[in-house]
Amino acid sequence: MNLVQIVRSVEDLFDSLDSDITNLQNQTGIHCIENCIHCCTSSKIEATSVEFLPLAYHLYKKGMIRSVLDRMDQLSNEWTCPVLNVLSIDNSQPGCSYYPYRGLICRLFSYNYVTNKHGIRQINACKNIRINQPLQLAKVNELLLTEPVCPKASDYYSRLLFIHFEEAHNLYPIAKAITVAIEMVLTHLRYKGKKVM
Repeated sequence: MNLVQIVRSVEDLFDSLDSDITNLQNQTGIHCIENCIHCCTSSKIEATSVEFLPLAYHLYKKGMIRSVLDRMDQLSNEWTCPVLNVLSIDNSQPGCSYYPYRGLICRLFSYNYVTNKHGIRQINACKNIRINQPLQLAKVNELLLTEPVCPKASDYYSRLLFIHFEEAHNLYPIAKAITVAIEMVLTHLRYKGKKVM
């Protein structure tokens, strides 16, 4: 697969996941807290570069790679997401600056289940959802007793391996994952003889 095919395959995977999450939300009413960026600011989040290829490719097409790389240089911290908007400036909302292109880890956060040591499925919801939505959480866990009504992270990461086997094995701090994805896009474009920045 060439880079564009890989990007399209990751986007298809995102569409499938988004559909699963929407079904879960419709069945249970569980949802992210408005303007919450708890998952974005959690420490030690790791991701693959493959899940950020759609973001990197979008940044290239919009001529924004340099601004994101400059932001990474300012942060000098591989654990801080460089596309996170933490302030509300000019009526913009806190959160992801490129929400439609966020990675798999970002999409799965609080919407995936784990199986405990007794083999019982339970949603892996964040603290804010656990505190603010106990009824919705209970409904999800009740449904999970009989069927997997929400995504399982390992299933989606296994599907990512089929898209790009070599690189999907590698986990990086979030900013490093985005950097590697950008480098993959730039390398591909240089190979194709295109102007990259």
